[in-house]
Amino acid sequence: MKFERLGDPRIIMENPDSRHCYFAWPTVARLRDGRLAVAASGFRLTHVCPFGKGVLSYSTDEGEHWCPPMVLVDTVMDNRDAGVLPFGESGVLYNSIIASLESNRKWLKRDFHHTADDWLKNATPDEDYRVAYMNMITPEQEKAALGDCYRISHDNGTTFGPVLLSPITSPHGPTELHDGTILWVGCAREENMDQLCDTAQIQAFSIDPDSGKMSYVGSVPDITDTDGVELASYEPYAFQLPGGRILCHIRVQKPKGELMFTLYQSESDDGGKTWSKPHRLIHPQGGAPSHIMMHSSGVLIAAYSNRLIGKPGIRLMFSTDGGESWDTDHILFESDYGDDLGYPATVELADGSLLTVFYAHTGEEGPAVIWQQKWKLEL
Repeated sequence: MKFERLGDPRIIMENPDSRHCYFAWPTVARLRDGRLAVAASGFRLTHVCPFGKGVLSYSTDEGEHWCPPMVLVDTVMDNRDAGVLPFGESGVLYNSIIASLESNRKWLKRDFHHTADDWLKNATPDEDYRVAYMNMITPEQEKAALGDCYRISHDNGTTFGPVLLSPITSPHGPTELHDGTILWVGCAREENMDQLCDTAQIQAFSIDPDSGKMSYVGSVPDITDTDGVELASYEPYAFQLPGGRILCHIRVQKPKGELMFTLYQSESDDGGKTWSKPHRLIHPQGGAPSHIMMHSSGVLIAAYSNRLIGKPGIRLMFSTDGGESWDTDHILFESDYGDDLGYPATVELADGSLLTVFYAHTGEEGPAVIWQQKWKLEL
C-alpha cells in the first residue's frame, strides 16, 4: 500500500510559555456533530510527574485550526493517556489513565525518602517541586482517585458527567459496536490499583452510557512465548469490522530478559465474549501500541510507534482482507530527538484524506507536544 504525506507535521497542542509544557498520549475522533476532537495528557513537567491533566481540543475545520486544550480531568493524581469516543446520536466518552504516587516516585533521580537536608543538597528543582506536591496528597485522596477514569457527555462534548473509575485501562479507550454497545477492551489492574501487573489479563467490559456502569464481557487468552513463558500484555485497542468480527491489537513485552516491544492481534466473533489466541503481527521489536480504523475505501489502517529499530517514529500498517494479513512498517514520521514519542491515532477527513495525531519532542531540550500529520492513501 502506498500513501502520500500532505504537507509537514504540525504542532497542534502545546504550552510553550510555561514550565508545564509537556503533552503526550493523544487520541483523535470525529464527533457526531462533525467536529474533530483530540484528547491528550497535558500541562505536565515531563514523561512521569504528578501534574498531568486530561485535556481535550476541538477543530471545526478538518484540523486546520484547533482550540486551546481544555482541562477535562484533573484529579489530585497524574492523569495520563487519554481517549475520546463518539457514540450514539450525540454521546462522547472521554477516558484518562491515573498513575499512582508510587509509580511517580520510581522516576525520581534521588531516593524519595531522603531527609529534608538531603533534598536541599541533592534534589533538582523539578524533583523538589514534584515531591513537595506529592507530600500534600493524603492516602485517602490517592485511594479515591486510583484507576482508569472516564466521563460521559450526551451533548457532543459540551458538558460531561462525573469522573467514574474503571477496573481496566487502555490509552485509546473503548469502541462502539454496530449494535450500539460500548465495548472497552483494557488491561486489568492489580487489586490495590497501584500499578499494572506484568502478567495482567486483557479483559472486555461493556459500558451503560446512561448509568456509566461497567459489566464484564470476556477475556483475551494469555500470551506466551515459544517456551511457554507468559508475556506482559498492555494497552489494547479493539475495532469492529463491518461483518461483526472484532480485532484487538495488544502491546506485548517480556517482563524480564530479551528486549521485546511488539504487537499481537486477537479476534472475537461473539461481541467480545471469547477471543482467539493472540498472534504476533510485526517484528519482536517493531513497536506499539496500535490504534485501528477503517478508511471509507475499506482499507484497515493501524498506526503505531517504533522506538527500537532504526530511527524512532510513527509507522502505519494496512490490511485489505479484514485483518487476516497486514502490510507493515510504513514510515509516516521520524524523530531526531529520541524515542519518547508515539501513541498515534487516525481519523478520516471529509475529502477522504487522513489525519494522524501523535506525540514527539520539539528538539534536544524541547518538551513533548502533540503533532498532526495529514496524508492520503494512493488507491
